[in-house]
Order: sequence, then structure tokens, then C-alpha cells
Amino acid sequence: MLNMESAEKLSPVMSAYGRFPITVVKGKGSYVWDSEGKKYLDFTAGIAVLALGHVPDAVEEALQKQLGTLWHCSNLYHIASQEKLAAMLTELSGCDQVFFCNSGAEANEGAIKLARRYAHLIQKKEQGHIVTFDHSFHGRTMATLTATAQEKIQKGFGPLVSGFKYLPYNSDEAIQTLSKDKDCIAVMLEMVQGEGGVIPADEAWVKKLDQVCREKEILLIVDEVQTGIGRTGTMFAYEQYGLKPDVVTVAKALGSGIPIGAVLAKKKVSQVFTPGTHGSTFGGNPFSTTAGIATLEAFKKQNVLAQCKANGTYLKRQLHALKEKHPLQIKDVRGKGLIIGVETADPAIDTVTRLREEHQVLVLTAGEKVLRILPPLNTDKNEIDRFIQALDTVLSNQ
Repeated sequence: MLNMESAEKLSPVMSAYGRFPITVVKGKGSYVWDSEGKKYLDFTAGIAVLALGHVPDAVEEALQKQLGTLWHCSNLYHIASQEKLAAMLTELSGCDQVFFCNSGAEANEGAIKLARRYAHLIQKKEQGHIVTFDHSFHGRTMATLTATAQEKIQKGFGPLVSGFKYLPYNSDEAIQTLSKDKDCIAVMLEMVQGEGGVIPADEAWVKKLDQVCREKEILLIVDEVQTGIGRTGTMFAYEQYGLKPDVVTVAKALGSGIPIGAVLAKKKVSQVFTPGTHGSTFGGNPFSTTAGIATLEAFKKQNVLAQCKANGTYLKRQLHALKEKHPLQIKDVRGKGLIIGVETADPAIDTVTRLREEHQVLVLTAGEKVLRILPPLNTDKNEIDRFIQALDTVLSNQ
């Protein structure tokens, strides 16, 4: 039973988060400063949001200009920056149309609605389910937490939304089950399971999965909320698997910290969103879409994808060297680009705490025994070396 009484003063903010004991007040590049003036190397990037680091100059300049022009406009009117960003995203993704929202959960919620409406209108299926995979994470709205195949995320929120089925990730059992499934309307897939432990999808398995989806006319939805916008070394992680998804969801890094999400879809699917079927008051507003345009333009001008690939290769090489040096503490190093998981023998939170308190380095966990490392994509080798040295010291003193 929850303890509703406490001797401590009640915070006016709900306790939905387990917060670290620092108050961040400033950020620039790969660093943040707390309310006491202490400087930290931030290898969380706001949970994969800050691909260009904190307050990137190019995005800040565009937003300062937009602040004096237009903040909000109803989607009952055309918004020039929204249409420009949509065109950029369709060119990059191979999709045809975009629906803008405010977050990753909203993007995945929109994708779920899109798949269901497509099944009703185009496939003439009144009943059907969407397949997701064990240890996935797709959000915390009622539909997306149901899509998230983790009991700890769903506990206490029943009854859950109907119409979802879970299969094992990276497993031939999933392929065999799906090939016999007559009621599946869509598959929702992460190319790298972030919250689930930084687990990349197996390439051969993905090809089999894609083949079954094509043969059975099952929509393939790729959740790129955490991996999209360059995190894995390509603009979208699915590019590395040769996929051409029907629907793609993005958010996090698209606005460099300004809230924005998007559902990208092929025309055959996007056509079912007609006026009145879906909407968002703030989705695609001039401010957030300006941030998105500036972010994507900075990617191109600064060659950020190449930086991510080089930094990811270097960081993983150093981590593998640490694994050889500390084989009892480090069990595995995995990931793509700059979403990297380090599986540890001991609870990962202990290492996170010591890195923060003793070395002013910020990293995250992804499950009980996985460190999740998410630096800005344009971090430099000196910052990577500082992180490696700090982690080495912590492991040496465990």
C-alpha cells in the first residue's frame, strides 16, 4: 500500500520521477552546471534529445529570431515552417507525409491510430491487433504503455487498452508466430531497444520479420523516437537494416530540446488521416518546427552523422578495452553509433552515482545492470577520454 503521509515537506511537483540530487540550471555543448555552480560532463543528452549538445548556436539563433515573429498558430491555417520541416523529413526518410505532435509518446499514439484506421478503411478489418516485442518501450499514454511490453510500466494502470500482442525480440519464435497470425494489422519495432537494455535488433531476424510483414500485408511501424535523428550514425536506424517502413515515429532529438514529435508515413497509410480524424493543438507550431529545421540544417552543415560514427567507433573501442581490463565488472558492450549499453555485474545505479558524485560525469541506466551512454553526437575525443578515465577509476575501486 502506498504511504500517503510523510514528515517531509510536500513538493508542489508530483513525484512521478526518481530524481538525482542536483538541480541543473545551465547547459552548453556537452556540459551542464548545477545550482551550486558545479560543472558536469553530460553523457545523457537529456535522454538522447540533445544530439547537437546543449543550446547549439545554430538552433538558438533561429529560435531567437522566431521569438520575435510568431510563437503559435492554429493548425486550421497553413504554417510555413511546418511544411518546410515535413518536406525535409520526407526527403530524408522516404515517407510521403508527416503529422506533427509534441512528444514520442504522442507520435507512437498517432501511429497506433493510423494503423487501426488503415485496417478498418483499407483492409476492411474490424478486429485485429498490433504486435510489439518483449522489453520494448513506446511511451506512457494508455495505448503506448500497453504497447510497451514491460509489466513494470503497466502495473497499476489496468484495464489496459485491448488490441496488442507481445512476441519475443530477436527470436525465430516471433517470426513463426507472426507467419501464422491472421489477425495482426501492424508490427511496432525498435531497431535498438533503449529502455529495454540497449539491445540492437539482429539484422537477419529483421529481414525475416520484414519479409513476413510484406507477404501478409502487415504494416511495419518503426519507433525511432530514441534512435532517430542521427543517434545510431545514420539519420534513422532502420537505414542500416535496409528497411522501408510504412510508418516511422520520431521525437526527442528532432527539436534539439524544444518539444516536438512526428509520425512519418507512406501515402497508402497517411491518406486515412482526413480532416477531423486526428489533431494536436500545439503539434507543428512555428516555434517547434523552426527548431526542427535548424537542427536538420545543422546536421548537414556540420556533418554530424560522420562525427557520430567516428565518436561511436572510438567510444566503443575504449569501452571494449575497459571490458578486457575489468572482465569481472563489465559483461558486455553493445549498441549502435552513440547509443551504447554497458552491461555490468553489479547494479548499474551504483556506478551512475559514483560517476556523478566523484567525477562530475552524468550517465543513465537501462535496466538494473546496464549503463546507458548517450553523449551529444558532436562530442569530442577529449570528452570521451574524460568519461573513460572516470569509469576506469570507478571500476578499479569497486
